[in-house]
Amino acid sequence: MNHFGRLPTGETVERLEISAHGLTARFLSLGAILQDLRLDGLAHPLVLGFDRLEGYLAHPDLYFGAMVGRYANRIGQGRAVLGGTLVQLDTNFRGRHLLHGGREGSSRRLWRVLAQSSDAVTFADRLPDGHMGFPGTLDVQVVFHILPGPALCIDIRAESDAETLCNFAHHSYFNLSGAPTIAGHRLGVAANAYLPVTEDLIPTGEKRDVTGTPFDFREGKILTNDLLTTGFDHNFCLSSARQSMRPVAWLEAPSGGPVMTVETTEAGLQFYDGAMVTSNAAGLDGQIHGAHAGLALEPQVWPDAPNQPSFPSALLRPGEVYEQRTALVFSRPGSNGGQSRAVP
Repeated sequence: MNHFGRLPTGETVERLEISAHGLTARFLSLGAILQDLRLDGLAHPLVLGFDRLEGYLAHPDLYFGAMVGRYANRIGQGRAVLGGTLVQLDTNFRGRHLLHGGREGSSRRLWRVLAQSSDAVTFADRLPDGHMGFPGTLDVQVVFHILPGPALCIDIRAESDAETLCNFAHHSYFNLSGAPTIAGHRLGVAANAYLPVTEDLIPTGEKRDVTGTPFDFREGKILTNDLLTTGFDHNFCLSSARQSMRPVAWLEAPSGGPVMTVETTEAGLQFYDGAMVTSNAAGLDGQIHGAHAGLALEPQVWPDAPNQPSFPSALLRPGEVYEQRTALVFSRPGSNGGQSRAVP
């Protein structure tokens, strides 16, 4: 653990490193951020991040590598009925809706480091009752552990003393090639349906078949510049409820580069193409990021679930335990069998 910088409050942000099986990850206590991720044999990082704390403070709305919650994604009008009562949550997205837990959500908080070993680190936070409008004191822990594969496994566990909403997501942006954009990457998503959204990116309530649409990634497709003009910031419907771990998506770098497979327990996967990523702060290795510099693949509960009775539930009641597991499994260059790979 070492000193990474100091917040305006005077609190210290620590940086921690874990490494095993040819994968090295660096984290920040701010937001439980994955700051850097490297695969042996590659000269470039696999995620977007900043070399200095100032970058994260200047661009918090990019959510680079952060653990977002207590409700990842959006809740329309920032309203939900909890315990029979209409609750008004923070409206930090366009002044009308909740996004990623509010303006002081978990991505902006200083997490405690509970444990660290050479290949794992555990962060914890306590979100107080009423924080960003959410009822209940919520205790959350996230364990990052490098396993053979190599794989970065992310285990999230939370409990509340009152009925509340709980939906955390890891928000890294991935670029497996080190190029200025993700154009040329090949993406596969094992989803037969996605959620159309309004102009404010709130689900309309419809669950739409991907067949014959730009959202059909079941056999994998290359992210061309033309395809990226579609504007992807949508939930892909993986299942109707949380399940046991299974592969749900894969991302392959161009020209025989590395492959990342996403395995998760979650019912949804948010694919954001990074169209609005812009910063004037130096990223990892000094790179300045622009539109489509990376893409986010965020396992989670479906957005706006509290207001959509047909969506998987995000309720967490006293005595229950929220548990999410996600693994990012990496194949080394040339070991993936080429471009014909399909999502299981």
